[in-house]
Amino acid sequence: MVVMALSGFGLAAQVPKGYELVDSLVYSRAADEDETLSGSSILTVMPKNVKVVESNGIRSAMSARKVRNQSRNFNGYRIRIFFDNSQDARGASSAAEGRFRAMYPGISTYRTFESPYFKVTVGDFRTKSEAQAALLSIKSAFPSAFIVRERFKYPALGGLSSYKVDTVKVLHKKVD
Repeated sequence: MVVMALSGFGLAAQVPKGYELVDSLVYSRAADEDETLSGSSILTVMPKNVKVVESNGIRSAMSARKVRNQSRNFNGYRIRIFFDNSQDARGASSAAEGRFRAMYPGISTYRTFESPYFKVTVGDFRTKSEAQAALLSIKSAFPSAFIVRERFKYPALGGLSSYKVDTVKVLHKKVD
């Protein structure tokens, strides 16, 4: 397999006979978040000769926005690793959740019952591409896993689900 970066260069005419270019997704780990200021104000680390003028109105508006966002829900994605309604589904869902937690300790799990189904859903992904990247890893242990869209509170940035997705053209031999 040969990977060719052809975007914007008009090189499609140079594709060898018997081959074709196929769009493919490439997942790469995003740079980790700089946590130097995590939980603190940037104003506390400013040099002494920098003077910041901030009105009380701006300060109170920002504080009010932080409080509102803590209780706000949004549409995100999770991965369903278990979904069953058999007689032993309660125990099996608990076992699936325990197995997942042991394998992926940094990813949150949610076990629910919506009559008549027991469900185990994992992760708090902001975008579908983040969920797809995690699904690639999870599918090896949970082959029937799939992505679901759910409403939940804003998840923290960074963590195990931080990936960039890009597309490339891959040269494949044509299958007749």
